Amino acid sequence: MRVLVVEDEKRLAWALRAGLEAEGFAVDVAADGTDGLWMARENDYDVIVLDLMLPGVNGYQVCATLRAERDWTPIVMLTAKDGEWDQVEGLDTGADDYLTKPFSFPVLVARLRAVARRGARERPVQLSAGDLRIDPAARRVWRGDTEIELTAREFSLLGFLARNTGDVVSKRQILEAVWDVDFDGDPNIVEVYVRHLRNKIDRPFGREAIQTLRGAGYRLEGNGG
Repeated sequence: MRVLVVEDEKRLAWALRAGLEAEGFAVDVAADGTDGLWMARENDYDVIVLDLMLPGVNGYQVCATLRAERDWTPIVMLTAKDGEWDQVEGLDTGADDYLTKPFSFPVLVARLRAVARRGARERPVQLSAGDLRIDPAARRVWRGDTEIELTAREFSLLGFLARNTGDVVSKRQILEAVWDVDFDGDPNIVEVYVRHLRNKIDRPFGREAIQTLRGAGYRLEGNGG
């Protein structure tokens, strides 16, 4: 598996390179966003590890540029910024996953393998599932021609489900992506917000787009239910 690491902290970059190579990865390293963007354009990678706070071009811009150019290489953002909205912005620009520093190296390796298994799937700027349309940048949602008002958390949850349309995502995956990778509250909060979403995007329209698979997780149906 070929990995591009875009990280300006030299010690961390080379530690990542050594660790990933020991795990059998082929690793290239870029020290700033400009070089990282150039290398991503010039080479084929299975996954990109992308820091956010980079000199030249920041990680958000690198990710957004690649997606605008229809480069769907899986991206794992790696950053010291651990705010909730930083994660939302990273995912909304087209990233596949997000880890905050300090992080567990085995968890990083597992995340890289997971996103690489999913492959370079297209992630358009606007998301859809049947007549359900989502605009992450504008934070707007429609069912057909009807616009639906969602809270910030409901929108984040729907966006995560939509980016994985047709796939089953576990409660833990949802907690890590929508709440926090280190979330230690009541995991049943996911069920609460799934119910809120169903009451807004499904039941008023006679739909059942959000499916519960007992013991496995949740899935947003690609045909909109």
